[in-house]
Amino acid sequence: MASTADFKNGLCIEFNNDIFQIIEFQHVKPGKGPAFVRTKLKSIRTGKVIDNTFTAGHKVTTARIERRQHQYSYADDMGFHFMDTTTWEEVALPAEQVPNNDLLQDGMNVDILFHAEVEEVVGCELAQFVELEVTYTEPGIKGDTATNTLKPATVETGANIMVPLFVNQGDVIKVNTTDRSYSERVKK
Repeated sequence: MASTADFKNGLCIEFNNDIFQIIEFQHVKPGKGPAFVRTKLKSIRTGKVIDNTFTAGHKVTTARIERRQHQYSYADDMGFHFMDTTTWEEVALPAEQVPNNDLLQDGMNVDILFHAEVEEVVGCELAQFVELEVTYTEPGIKGDTATNTLKPATVETGANIMVPLFVNQGDVIKVNTTDRSYSERVKK
């Protein structure tokens, strides 16, 4: 058990029959009335972000979440299959629990999140950046660089990413998996 005084960014709590991670919080002590804590919570299972207010001193149950490195093997109609790199056990996750699953490459290492007390898989996190080759994009028009103009590009996994005009077919780019944005071009 923890109280609102123990809140910090990244703390995982059990709330409304789900596990949430505290993204941000703010202690508020108004001039009139009791103090409270305003929080922004992200569901570990679904990724949904909600706002919630707790009264100061409110007790919450903390959840111990463990990250275990797994390697992506393959996908089928059962979901996405990952192999533990130490025990060789396989874990299958439905597509809803694997965010940005169209950025997965064979052999890519990901973190599978486990609720430690009940040994339940609650989610999957990709590395923050992945390097992918551009398989198709329209050529940029020479001289059209006055603004930060973006164009669509298809990468080797089939995902569509918006890239700057100077990126060409065959280039390897670094993609941010949290917001699916172009980060930089990788030198070969």
